[in-house]
Amino acid sequence: MDLARWWRKDAAPDESRWLMVDVEASGLHAARDRLLAIAAVAIRVDWAARRLAVDHGDSFEVVLRHDEPSPRENILLHGIGIQRQREGVPVPQAMQSFAAYARVSPLLAFHSAFDQALVTRHAHGVPGGEPAGPWLDIEPLCGAAYPDVAARSLDEWMAHFGITCVQRHDAAADVLAQSELLLRVWPRIAPECKRWRDVERFAARHRWLARR
Repeated sequence: MDLARWWRKDAAPDESRWLMVDVEASGLHAARDRLLAIAAVAIRVDWAARRLAVDHGDSFEVVLRHDEPSPRENILLHGIGIQRQREGVPVPQAMQSFAAYARVSPLLAFHSAFDQALVTRHAHGVPGGEPAGPWLDIEPLCGAAYPDVAARSLDEWMAHFGITCVQRHDAAADVLAQSELLLRVWPRIAPECKRWRDVERFAARHRWLARR
């Protein structure tokens, strides 16, 4: 495999391997708060059958090192304690590892702008630290597939489908819950999508549509 291709911004995305991504942060402000953890799991795409499948054997998780831990109330939310933060992987190494794992796979997340902003900011200036694949928000896909559902937040969508999460605000658990959500809505999206670019266009077309 051509390793240099992994970080080429003009590289074509891997249409058969998507990654569901979730991050944990020291706060809700992507422009200034710290990235604490990244988790991802692969979703295999069978375009001929228009089917998705979660590949549990193809996953990633890392806790980033921070000498100054996040506030106590933040730790109570995500459960990444002081010791784990201080013993985590140095930020440059963590970002390089994630980019190497992601390669050119599309990166999906619920309200992905937050995840993307944190990953991009922490990868800035790190050689080979930013994934080359495109990002996509799955929230518009949910809304387009089920326009009559009043859900907006991830928790509301999970409740609607009866999806359980082992531990909310744990990145590794959240990616599985989000993957399950995508699998639930995909059958209503698949007929309009023959390739990755169609999924991007579908999401963009429905991103700003008002829903009841």
